[in-house]
Amino acid sequence: MGGTETEPHYTLRTHRTGDMGWITYRHGVLYNAEHGWGERFEALVAEVTVDFIKNLDTSCERCWIADREGEFLGCVMLVKDRSADQNTAKIRLLLVEPSARGLGLGRVLVKQCVQFAREAGYSRVVLWTQSTLTAARRIYKSEGFELVKAEEHDTFGIKMLGELWELAF
Repeated sequence: MGGTETEPHYTLRTHRTGDMGWITYRHGVLYNAEHGWGERFEALVAEVTVDFIKNLDTSCERCWIADREGEFLGCVMLVKDRSADQNTAKIRLLLVEPSARGLGLGRVLVKQCVQFAREAGYSRVVLWTQSTLTAARRIYKSEGFELVKAEEHDTFGIKMLGELWELAF
């Protein structure tokens, strides 16, 4: 996990000081450039990272960073779903940098979350995504997640279709 080689192209490690700022920055810049999501989205990401640090329970929550010789390639978090029962985990903030797309990194990060969730004793994993994020949605579906709800929203300042996905085990 922390610092083990998973592919010849990158290393997965757990988060360290400075990573939450980088995660917030890259989400803000990348999703604005690719989808037009502005500061409201960046603020949501900042809230997620602050909550992660303030409430981190290392026995059942984790953040993974993919890097290549110090270059940030992607990230994901698995956290307790504090709005649900104690047996539910939530995947948050999956991101793969454009330079790392095509390496299978998104799938590896999602698999890492599911594996850790099982080991931590969760009985289900949920996530919220957007209908426009087709590559991520393909990964979730292929890993056994099912779409359970879709709702229009304007959380990021534009009308979108948000989706709730779930994997029970």
